[in-house]
Amino acid sequence: MDPRRTSSAQWADVWLGLRVGSDIALSNAMAREIIHAGLAHEAFIGNSTTGFEEYKASVEMYTLEYAEPITGIPADVIREAAHAFATAERAMVCWTLGITEHHNAVDNVLSLINLCLLTGHVGRWGSGCNPLRGQNNVQGGGDMGAIPNKLAGFQDIEQDPAARERFEKVWNTKIQPTYGKNLTQMLHAMHQGEMTSLFVIGENPAQSDADAHHVVKALTGLDHLVVQEIFLTKTAELAHVVLPSTASWCESDGTVTNSERRVQRCRKAMEPPEGARDELWILSELARRMGYDWKTPTAEEVWDEVRVVAPDFAGGMSYKRLEELGGIQWPCPDESHPGTQFLHSRLWETPVGGRPAPFSVVVNEPPTEERTPEFPFLLTTGRRLESYNTGVQSGGYDSPLHFGEALDISPEDALRLGIAEGDIVRITSRRGSVLAPAHIDRALRENLVFMTLHFPDEVKTNVLTIDVSDPKSGTAEFKACAVRVERASVGAMNAELV
Repeated sequence: MDPRRTSSAQWADVWLGLRVGSDIALSNAMAREIIHAGLAHEAFIGNSTTGFEEYKASVEMYTLEYAEPITGIPADVIREAAHAFATAERAMVCWTLGITEHHNAVDNVLSLINLCLLTGHVGRWGSGCNPLRGQNNVQGGGDMGAIPNKLAGFQDIEQDPAARERFEKVWNTKIQPTYGKNLTQMLHAMHQGEMTSLFVIGENPAQSDADAHHVVKALTGLDHLVVQEIFLTKTAELAHVVLPSTASWCESDGTVTNSERRVQRCRKAMEPPEGARDELWILSELARRMGYDWKTPTAEEVWDEVRVVAPDFAGGMSYKRLEELGGIQWPCPDESHPGTQFLHSRLWETPVGGRPAPFSVVVNEPPTEERTPEFPFLLTTGRRLESYNTGVQSGGYDSPLHFGEALDISPEDALRLGIAEGDIVRITSRRGSVLAPAHIDRALRENLVFMTLHFPDEVKTNVLTIDVSDPKSGTAEFKACAVRVERASVGAMNAELV
């Protein structure tokens, strides 16, 4: 299920090329069809869930005929997908940023969770909900509490006072009992003058975040910006202080967590460049100079502290066991525990172990910006196989797959606009415009264009994207903004690069 016919879609038995932003309409239509066809897993629903009747009523309007014009997918194809998913012995839903980079990101995810609960495809081997990670150790960042509402081990800051007390005892400091700000809220606070300092570790928001002009204005307005990095990124160029750190994946010891929740040892393989410092050393020195002497802990000592403050999560994952077992899947509460192969098996206990899983009522909403006569195309952004985010790490090497940035456009739209392969075009949104060569892509439907943010030195794609975010998660709507496309000249592009 993808608006573009990607290389993954070419392996599929069926490709559902839905319109950008119609994910909930598709999920709800599948759910209604499953319910009306008598394919819902009634025993699981009755034993292990709550809110089913309200959910059932909420999807009733999403008939196949209703969903077809919204999603752009024929009704019989939606029916086929619904029946295949519901009747499969094992089935899983995998998603990435195509679901979450929307103004209703959380509701998109909830609609997929609803489908898994409806069919009992959760809590069993080979079935479940799988948010795939786009970068190494994103999962590990969440594990360690690099999110504004959780402490390490996904312990809720507001709703788990016992966890706060445990951290306060070990850290000898008070934990504020309220959630912190997500990135969108931080940017707003910078613009309002409420946040005057920022410490950035391994991020490049000046190029990676939506509405780049808006972000750069916020960063340059800070009283103090510190960036800890392995490259002098565009964000680092704006900083008052740059702290050169090691590339922790090969120049430091530690752990990483992969997409199946497997915590694995990461061992130092080489010495860092002269002048670079281990990240633990940097953070410890900052703490010491601010009055807290942490000494200089080793990676193992930090990990053992995690095991103390998040015992249900990692209590049984010593370095010794991680090495002996080749990694362990969390949660692993004690050293006799083998790790958890898959989550939520408790939902199959009778009666259900712990809290039942709730269904969520979610309503389809179109993208914040829809096509208009002035902006007749919808731009969706994403990644290409050989490149990495803002190109800081992948842009410096040669590859036969490196083509630079381009505007991908359907053959039908290119023909209508008189655009040939490689022609320079101007792409304009309500926030700005950029120039890029055109690439005619048969994987795109009409009125949909595609770009990446891998080559911001050539094409500043995020000048176009919209500064609107999901109020629940703070995730920006990178996947949909209205643009127009016009032919331009090579001279205009050369002038812009200069």
